[in-house]
Amino acid sequence: MSSNKASQTSAYYKEPGPKLDKESPFESMMERFRFAADILKLDEGMFQYLARPVKQVIVSIPVVMDNGKIEVFEGYRVIHDNVLGPSKGGIRFAPDVNLDEVKALASWMTWKCAVVNVPFGGAKGGVRCDPKKLSQSELERLTRRYTANLLEVFGPDRDIPAPDMNTNEQVMAWIMDTYSMNQQRTETAVVTGKPIILGGSQGRREATGRGVVTCTLAALSKIGMMPNKSSVVVQGFGNVGSVSAELMYEQGAKVIAVSDISGGYLNKEGLDIPAMIRYMKENNNSLEGYSEADKISNEELLELECDVLIPAAKEDQISRHNADKIKAKIIAEGANGPVTANADSILEQKGIMVIPDILANAGGVTVSYFEWVQDRQGYFWTEERVNRRLNRMMRSAFDNLYKVSGEYSITLRQAAYVYAIDKVAATLKLRGIYA
Repeated sequence: MSSNKASQTSAYYKEPGPKLDKESPFESMMERFRFAADILKLDEGMFQYLARPVKQVIVSIPVVMDNGKIEVFEGYRVIHDNVLGPSKGGIRFAPDVNLDEVKALASWMTWKCAVVNVPFGGAKGGVRCDPKKLSQSELERLTRRYTANLLEVFGPDRDIPAPDMNTNEQVMAWIMDTYSMNQQRTETAVVTGKPIILGGSQGRREATGRGVVTCTLAALSKIGMMPNKSSVVVQGFGNVGSVSAELMYEQGAKVIAVSDISGGYLNKEGLDIPAMIRYMKENNNSLEGYSEADKISNEELLELECDVLIPAAKEDQISRHNADKIKAKIIAEGANGPVTANADSILEQKGIMVIPDILANAGGVTVSYFEWVQDRQGYFWTEERVNRRLNRMMRSAFDNLYKVSGEYSITLRQAAYVYAIDKVAATLKLRGIYA
């Protein structure tokens, strides 16, 4: 690798065109990919290989509904890359799932696995449906038919699904059972994110939030700050956000604001996170009506003065419209794509360290890898061992990217893409192109 700062004039890098209010997720990823390809001086053939998915599958899913009528849904599975190992990625059920989104998420998984040195390639799947309008039995029939249509794609040595938006342990159990019935043997390693009783891993639920916090603590140490002297804001109080907030609270940090779908909650003296988690569980998984904090909007929450901002809700939360108003020293991306590509340069100019999603929230896929390993061995680890190994891998990944960032004088996000693309490209060169 050369240590020269990147030129932005190569065949890969395209000067950004007119900025739209909402970016295509695939183009957002590709803009960052082109920048890293330019730094690495990838030849055109390698660029084309790594920019395109290996396989894109669209399946028709007929389901007999509870009323006896047939409805046909559309499902997707995109394998972006399998150079480092079997492909890995979640399955989401949502009414707005589309191929462009699934392609972007699959490529993100390739780079995410490479960044944390997990021997998987990237994949993603989805079914265009509204799971809120489906009964449990309809959801099961939909899942099983989707799995049956992809039997030649899935496999513990080929492609390993996991939960994502609107899918959970039960959906993974149905996939595992459908695949196992067709293979005529129980094959627990075909999916991860399963119930513990079916070969799931201890520590899986908290893994993503724990990984966010491990990276955040590493970043704080790099700028000479102690966690017990820092203030934290968390957008989103679902699985990732609540775990991140609770673990930072346990580290002695002052969590001054959190939010969920009902809005933001601010207490500049510090929130009682365990109490908020209890309140949410007792209040139908909502913070609505929580009285020990001032109510603010989600937009106001993002712009609070703090040391650490953890956006753990949805994509595209920080864009060119509000990036110049962000006052955090560190942004740890708990969600996928919470910062748009057109906000990156603004945050960089403000001196804000952004821990990119393909590192910060890679704790989930890391423990998914642990689950797959345990299933293959038939031997399961304690939660303490899972957490210890997760912390070690996440800290090592952060240190690797911080080193690359310094070597090329680039941001951590750019370093993540440079590190991941270089690793996959080097592996591909050694393996060669089968002809």
